[in-house]
Amino acid sequence: MQILQALAALVYCNGSKCQKYLPDLLGKSGLLMKLSDLAQSDPEVRRAAVHCMANLCLSVPGQPYLEEPYQNICFQAFLTTLQSPKSSDMDDITFCMLLQNALKGIQSLLNGGKMKLTQTDELGALLAVLKKTMFHGLPGLNIEMPTVLYPTPLPQYDGRPPIKPQQTESSTSRPAVNKRKKSKVKAKKIQQGEEEEEESSGEREVAPVTGSGRLNPHKGDTQCPSSLGVPSLPLAGSGAAGKDQVSSSFSSSSWKRVSSSESDYSDAEGGMQSKVRSYQAKVRQGALACFLSTIKSIEKKVLYGYWSAFVPDTPELGSPQSVSLMTLTLKDPSSKTRACALQALSAILEGSKQFLSVAEDTSDHRRAFTPFSVMIASSIKELHRCLLLALVAESSSQTLTQIIKCLANLVSNSPYNRLKLSLLTKVWNQIKPYIRHKDVNVRVSSLTLLGAIVSTHAPLPEVQLLLQQPCSSGLSNSNSATPHISPPDWWKKAPSGPFLEEAAVSSPKVSSEPCWLIRLCISIVVLPKEDACSGSDAGSTGGSTYEPFPLRLEALQVLAHLARGYFSMTQVYLMELGEVICKCLGEADPSVQLHGAKLLEELGTGLIQQYKPDSSIAPDQRVPVSLVVMFWTVMLNGPLPRALQNSEHPTLQASACDALSSILPEAFSSLLSDRQILCITMLLGLNDSKNRLVKAATSRALGVYVLFPCLRQDVIFVADTANAILMSLQDKSLNVRAKAAWSLGNLTDTLIVNMETPDPSFQEEFSGLLLLKMLRSAIEASKDKDKVKSNAVRALGNLLHFLQPSHIEKPRFAEIIEEAIQALISTVLIEAAMKVRWNACYAMGNVFKNSALPLGTALWTSQAYNALTSVVTSCKNFKVRIRSAAALSVPGKREHYGSVDQYAQIWNALVTALQKSEDTTDFLEFKYCASLRTQICQALIHLLSLASASDLSCIKETLELNGDMVQSYILQFLKSGTERDDTGAPHSPQERDQMVKTALEHISSVQALAGDTAKRAVMGFLEDILTVHFDSSGSQVALLGLTNR
Repeated sequence: MQILQALAALVYCNGSKCQKYLPDLLGKSGLLMKLSDLAQSDPEVRRAAVHCMANLCLSVPGQPYLEEPYQNICFQAFLTTLQSPKSSDMDDITFCMLLQNALKGIQSLLNGGKMKLTQTDELGALLAVLKKTMFHGLPGLNIEMPTVLYPTPLPQYDGRPPIKPQQTESSTSRPAVNKRKKSKVKAKKIQQGEEEEEESSGEREVAPVTGSGRLNPHKGDTQCPSSLGVPSLPLAGSGAAGKDQVSSSFSSSSWKRVSSSESDYSDAEGGMQSKVRSYQAKVRQGALACFLSTIKSIEKKVLYGYWSAFVPDTPELGSPQSVSLMTLTLKDPSSKTRACALQALSAILEGSKQFLSVAEDTSDHRRAFTPFSVMIASSIKELHRCLLLALVAESSSQTLTQIIKCLANLVSNSPYNRLKLSLLTKVWNQIKPYIRHKDVNVRVSSLTLLGAIVSTHAPLPEVQLLLQQPCSSGLSNSNSATPHISPPDWWKKAPSGPFLEEAAVSSPKVSSEPCWLIRLCISIVVLPKEDACSGSDAGSTGGSTYEPFPLRLEALQVLAHLARGYFSMTQVYLMELGEVICKCLGEADPSVQLHGAKLLEELGTGLIQQYKPDSSIAPDQRVPVSLVVMFWTVMLNGPLPRALQNSEHPTLQASACDALSSILPEAFSSLLSDRQILCITMLLGLNDSKNRLVKAATSRALGVYVLFPCLRQDVIFVADTANAILMSLQDKSLNVRAKAAWSLGNLTDTLIVNMETPDPSFQEEFSGLLLLKMLRSAIEASKDKDKVKSNAVRALGNLLHFLQPSHIEKPRFAEIIEEAIQALISTVLIEAAMKVRWNACYAMGNVFKNSALPLGTALWTSQAYNALTSVVTSCKNFKVRIRSAAALSVPGKREHYGSVDQYAQIWNALVTALQKSEDTTDFLEFKYCASLRTQICQALIHLLSLASASDLSCIKETLELNGDMVQSYILQFLKSGTERDDTGAPHSPQERDQMVKTALEHISSVQALAGDTAKRAVMGFLEDILTVHFDSSGSQVALLGLTNR
């Protein structure tokens, strides 16, 4: 024993230095393998040998780890130890220590050794033994597990029938009065010191605090809800549907602490029992820690195959509930074990949004089986129910924090838009009192949960109603026993300011009720803290008069979430929030300043969204531009410029740049000229920053400003911005170059907008030399990474479109134009990200719009058309095909399509593309089939409307082979016609009809050679299409008029 103890100490964190001794220790006949074997007669020796192996597996960062064969040997040894039952000659404490050592060994292999559990049997065996071990020694619970757990979406081993979808909220939510009689019986038994167990379910019925089975709600008092140990809240919707349910509200302390004097043991026996329980709790904690490491070491999609083994679902009426992590959370006497179970559950829930998105409540009562979507919805509802039970029962502040964090994770990932109402309402009303908990960590996590509620699937009607409730209101449903919460006066206090009165007059009347959550968050940020609830304020600055920093930062985040998801409610407080932001930006702490800047950005973005052309907000419900101007004037006259110049904190500078870029264009134009100049000057100055975060943010902000109507015709500003962006395009940071390329794309969009205005002065004044520099930079950027390339090709297309005849005639432009077009052609063809190729096709269409370019005669013409025809027939991505077909239909004259052979190639490629418009192996592409056919049909009809006599024979040949197919798709094109796709195709049936008529008129006017039957064949093809189309629509007037002509 002593030698093994010495060996354990020696190899502790020294596994990498023991390589040459490993065969003697861990080989087939190795010392540790023999001593840890089940056949070892001395239990202490066996435990010590497993301890040595666990210490060998401990890793030190930077040191080599155990070789894979030895990892596997140790893993199997630990797994066998955990799977083996306690031998008769081993006492409980030694067995617990043996299990702990095996668990620590596996955890070290998963954490330090980065061991991958790729085999299903290997992972399933570990999960099975971990599930068994995490309930080790839990009173009244002895679960039997199979040797291996296999992934499946349904519960496997509890023998319950499938869940019936009619188990809805109404059937599981019974008033607490139904349980009153049972609760009284339980209370009496527990007072006598008897630990009443529900053996079938593994969860304990717990006594309520009062004899009547329900708690008395607050009656206007303002004391902290947790001052008596347990929040005074009864449980809404937690009525029992089965033996495992917990009745009404309960106090965990009433059953978790049984003093030795009340027990049936003597003092010595009681001491030993207490020691054994302590060791058993450590085993459960070790199993949960090992489970957490397992969760982190496997892919989420693999983990969710075992969802039903660890996450509860709603039990059948009268059936026991399967044991899960929630069993430990509700039942385990150790607060540390409960916290470990909640951490594991949080890890499972984290990133589960896609998995849970399939959940759907159903009212179909007549199903032969339970759909997977209903099962997941049931599981989500049960998680809500159990976590709210745990919330009310918990007395440990640390565990309470974990419960609330777990709820926040659940709320962030649950698809409430697919679930029935009331889940969020229950969480909302249960969490309200904890905002005033004595422990600051509980208060912070409570705000995190409220932030999760207002940011999940925002805006949700249910949350909108909750926000509009007065702060004293509780649940709205009749079954609720939640008391009305009378808020302390500090919730209602508001910082006064010179703009508040005017803001109240100017702001539109959106809601008659103020939003209590906004008022609460403002109060937390700006008002002095109260002594009554300032205990355990970890993280607060010594002597600070304000609430602790973590609490204030969380309040600012909640305000930002509200501004993003529920701006119609937040806008009422616009000027007041402006003062909050000014206060935050004026503080010394950079994190408070940063959160203030983030809030400003969200408010600015919300205002921009209101004024977008496609906004659904009625004009009288928008914040008036005059008020927005006032708001930004306050910001620019306040500490925002100082934050922009704070070079000691580049993250703050970057965030302030983002905030400055969120100014409403209509408001910017109404600012005083000195404020406008201030914004522009600071942004252009910050573009020289050495910090890549600041430079990236500045480049993006300049890209926003260059689109402002009041700035885009200012040649000097556009030129200054162009030079700044071109400088950033040379930066070493990929992020800076990506932002600069996006801004260059925006700047070239501005050039196109200015080109389309009647006043030609901008084009005349814009420097040709600067255009050359922009073209060169864009060509270089098109060879960069995809993040840069996608916007570089967009800029190239715009620049080539913008070029005037005066530029094109100059010899120095000829070479750069050729180079730019070659860059676009190569980008169309390369295997890059689809967004890059889409932008390249779009850019090619822009090039074709410039009639001054020698399209049709230049050598690059055939290369450009070949690239586009290759894409339209063979690209895997249908959106790229659609865009290439759109580019092929841009040229407006027949000569732009080049020779007869070139025209024939384009025509044949489009017909082939139409034929292959359903050929794809990717199911996701099928939804674009109709749009692709629409665009190809439009391109074919466009080509027909420009065809020359020489082109008709090629068209005739194609129609002889594929005429019926082309005709059927063109008829579909004429009939469908109520949607506009992203290519800008005509969206009215009349426009589509007119296209075919125009093509027919053009073909009929073509002077064909004598004896050539191609013209008649093509005309017949078009006439047949129109005849069939008008026959089906019941109108032949237009066709008769056309034929007579």
